[in-house]
Amino acid sequence: MVNTHRKLILNIYCSAIILPQICICSQFTSSSNDQYNENPGVFPVATNGEPFPWRELRLPTKVIPLHYDLFVHPNLTSLDFVASEKIEVLVRDTTQFIILHSHGLEIMNATLQSEEDLRYKKSGEKLTVLSYPAHQQIALLVPEKLMADLRYSVAIDFQAKLADGFEGFYKSTYRTLGGETRTIAVTDFEPTHARMAFPCFDEPLFKANFSIKIRRESRHIALSNMPKVKTIEREGGLWEDHFETTVKMSTYLVAYIVCDFASVSGTASSGVKVSIYASPDKWSQTHYALEASLKLLDFYENYFNIHYPLPKLDLVAIPDFESGAMENWGLVTYRETSLLFDPKTSSTSDKLWVTKVIAHELAHQWFGNLVTMEWWNDIWLNEGFATYMELISVNVTYPELQFDNIFLNNCFEVIKSDSLNSSRPVSKQAETPTQIQEMFDDISYKKGACLLNMLKDFLSEEKFKKGIIHYLKKFSYRNAKNDDLWSSLSNSCLESDFTSGGFCYSDSKTTSNTLTFLEENVEVKDIMTTWTRQKGIPLVVVEQEGRLLKLRQERFLNGVFRDDPEWGALQERWL
Repeated sequence: MVNTHRKLILNIYCSAIILPQICICSQFTSSSNDQYNENPGVFPVATNGEPFPWRELRLPTKVIPLHYDLFVHPNLTSLDFVASEKIEVLVRDTTQFIILHSHGLEIMNATLQSEEDLRYKKSGEKLTVLSYPAHQQIALLVPEKLMADLRYSVAIDFQAKLADGFEGFYKSTYRTLGGETRTIAVTDFEPTHARMAFPCFDEPLFKANFSIKIRRESRHIALSNMPKVKTIEREGGLWEDHFETTVKMSTYLVAYIVCDFASVSGTASSGVKVSIYASPDKWSQTHYALEASLKLLDFYENYFNIHYPLPKLDLVAIPDFESGAMENWGLVTYRETSLLFDPKTSSTSDKLWVTKVIAHELAHQWFGNLVTMEWWNDIWLNEGFATYMELISVNVTYPELQFDNIFLNNCFEVIKSDSLNSSRPVSKQAETPTQIQEMFDDISYKKGACLLNMLKDFLSEEKFKKGIIHYLKKFSYRNAKNDDLWSSLSNSCLESDFTSGGFCYSDSKTTSNTLTFLEENVEVKDIMTTWTRQKGIPLVVVEQEGRLLKLRQERFLNGVFRDDPEWGALQERWL
């Protein structure tokens, strides 16, 4: 007699994987970013009717940014801003145009200076500016070809209205206890909204340094990623704040705020100044956030063995903020309910939520900011890791909150949505701004975190931690992709002998990136590719025949049964 048992193997958080079949998924492919159409008949058409010299959504890589010198003057009465920038670029291959992102900005003037022009203080050459709104791009046409391996300076003057929504550089309002409505200006650039605030190379791969200056009224303060170095008095009762140059980072992490907020500050063990900002009437609700931030920052610096690289960390409660929070490097912005805590009226669940969100955003200072995904298809490397680190950090710093139970519930929740045929892989191609925005979902956050927790138990906690530290140190201030993480984790498995209680050990038979499991040499990449580039999770069917157990793997599907015609087409294999 054959007894058939169906058991859902919740590898999402289990400590072992025993699956009978292996599938190595095909790699994503994409066309070269430097291809452009040389046939004028099929070039896009700019707003002035001229041919636009670039037809791809992704920017060419012939010109890369090195440094932005950005000046911004928001007017909180007329609700607009004027700005200017100088971008130092390096030409990697000869070209006669520069393609930038720009969305909703009025470009008033653009000029170009060569290194020689700068050396002899010659004025810049005026550039022709073409706009192609469908791709949110502008083209700067140069009179003479830009030569490879030379640096140039691009200067652009521009202006725009402060956005009405919650993206780009937008206006936010709040009401005081006295009934007065006040306006502030705040940025929110992730994933593709820096282009709404200044023309830029608005893709995560184009990391650069930023020097920011902000002009404001005396009743306001200005905040940015780095500490303020000086303030200069200008005409008309205005003040201009100059900030230190940032570390090398992606455009979506740039941030600046003009507001009238109050703050409370403290110093972490490493000497980093941590400040919590809120509207003056809610200043009294900032103290728990300061306590949690100091404790969590100390934890992360010790856990990663990598110092937080900036001299300060500001956390700001924004009255009108669409997402829960945004990890801008050194200037983290939060919805008020995600940062403020009143011990007199707030609940334990409120405390857990605030702690969780702070832990998530501080983890991003390493995962996402220090090491950034090459492209948005791997956003889970940012969000999955930050969500996973919530579990690790909160369990140590605030064990009384019992966050591991919440994490486990999240894994069960994402299993439900991942069992639908409408689900998607963790890593999926995304090209348009809309497609990119859709990647910020439970699959990237929750499933990504649960997969990392699964892999940690499979490799052993010690080996997993060693691997992610190797990953962070190797790719600091750079970009990484899935395979870079798998390589770091595989290499950590090869540096010592068998780990008692784990599955990861070195063996003379293994190759450089393999580990031995069940007498088979496999790579972490081979295992995890099947989990990140296929949607769904596996169901293992166990059949008992006498003293034998037979295991069969199939995709766990909710609402689709084995006798349905589409069943076979929906099956995958996991290792």
